[in-house]
Amino acid sequence: MTPLPGTLAPAPTLQRLGPTTLGQQLAERVADRIQRGTLAPGARLPSVREGARLHGVSPSTVVAAYDQLQAQGLVEARRQRGFFVREPLATQRGAATAARPVAPLAPPLDATALIRGMFQQGSAPGGPGMGTLPEAWLDQALLDRALRRTLSRPTAQQGDGLRYGNPAGDESLRQAMARRLGGELGIPALAGQIVTTLGATHALDVVARTLLQPGDAVLVDEPGWAVEFARLTHMGMRLLPVPRGVDGPDLGVMAQLLAEHRPRLYVTVSVLHNPTGQTLSLTAAHQILKLAEAHDLTIVEDDTYAWLAAPHAPRLAALDGLQRTVYVTGFSKILAPNWRVGCVVAAPALAERLIDTKLLSTLTTPALLERAVAWCLDQGLLRRHAERVVQRLDAARHRVVQLAQDAGCRFATPPQGLFGWVDTGVDTERLAHRLAADGWLVAPGRLFLAAPRTSTLMRVNFASAQEGRFWQAFVSARQALGGRPAGSGGAPETSGNA
Repeated sequence: MTPLPGTLAPAPTLQRLGPTTLGQQLAERVADRIQRGTLAPGARLPSVREGARLHGVSPSTVVAAYDQLQAQGLVEARRQRGFFVREPLATQRGAATAARPVAPLAPPLDATALIRGMFQQGSAPGGPGMGTLPEAWLDQALLDRALRRTLSRPTAQQGDGLRYGNPAGDESLRQAMARRLGGELGIPALAGQIVTTLGATHALDVVARTLLQPGDAVLVDEPGWAVEFARLTHMGMRLLPVPRGVDGPDLGVMAQLLAEHRPRLYVTVSVLHNPTGQTLSLTAAHQILKLAEAHDLTIVEDDTYAWLAAPHAPRLAALDGLQRTVYVTGFSKILAPNWRVGCVVAAPALAERLIDTKLLSTLTTPALLERAVAWCLDQGLLRRHAERVVQRLDAARHRVVQLAQDAGCRFATPPQGLFGWVDTGVDTERLAHRLAADGWLVAPGRLFLAAPRTSTLMRVNFASAQEGRFWQAFVSARQALGGRPAGSGGAPETSGNA
């Protein structure tokens, strides 16, 4: 029997043990019918109960599917009437709006400009300079499910959303993190040593405000993360850049800076370093800890990309047992940029001081969101999601490496993790200006230098640099600048590379 236009025909059985959730599978099937025109604009979708009956799933699975379709702009909920297929975006705005040319981006000249460019949603066809995973790679159904489970907790806890949370952070997340740190990463920490934050960036800020005073010297990797440079500089700190190579920092330079300036902190990304993608060797990690002991140095280990890395990768906090290390991590990179949940892990006495600093900056952090993350951890759902992302990232990296090499670029460090450190052969700040005019956001090398200067390097996000159109635009922009490919054998147009 032919189904009515607005019904969901009993399609092939959803795969309960498939690579994606039942909600995602159902959403993809409905989206396919909408895009092919078999579900016309204005068509009413089955009720949640009817959809559950048709597909042999729970009503919550249908709700998750409809939530995804709403997020994609394919359906809309009408109060007390149900879900309906939306008109195509171009039809709603009119042909003139749909044909409007892409607005040029502002080229990223500093850390805040790069971040503002990342927030210019819808203004560019792609963002090879982005610092996050593409939305299509994230699991909206998992986030929705986690929030629903958190909100359906026992009645005795329902008032928690109306009160301040524990200043140290939600107990369930701190317990779940203690289990992950000790069981998977080899970092010995109790829940009482963990303080939750609004993401890893906030964790770094809390640590700096607790341990530093204006004028203090801080060791940083170069190249390194532009936001960290800018944040420390605005706090009045003196940055001491240490050249970062394939195996880790230049230990000779580090020893000299320690002896001459007696810095208080060393802020570093030991695993899947941003922007080079490199991970510390065990030898380098051991030498860094020896230097820290000799010079009374505290190491702040930023493990932002922990879920994209192998658990056995050398962590300084694991080797040191949190004696001279402070460990920072977060969930925004793997779950969603707007899930601002992170934590800092330290020795018990320092953890108490970090709580005091957190109270002065944010009072507490959202317990409901932290509980949702804890549930994802405890159920193993976050680990399985991360495994799927890593598999997809490996394929994307292989494709981007080939595209970059075909475009005449070479990689300054072996491609690993989310980011590639690419030598273009031309001044990438000028390149960024040209590409921004075409709507492409790139991250020029000068942003990753503690003392900004001309560089032929740029950071690319393997997940968001897969479009051949970008690399065609890149080649055209480089030719317009009169540059030669980085691997052509000629001298680069500029000097001062990181």
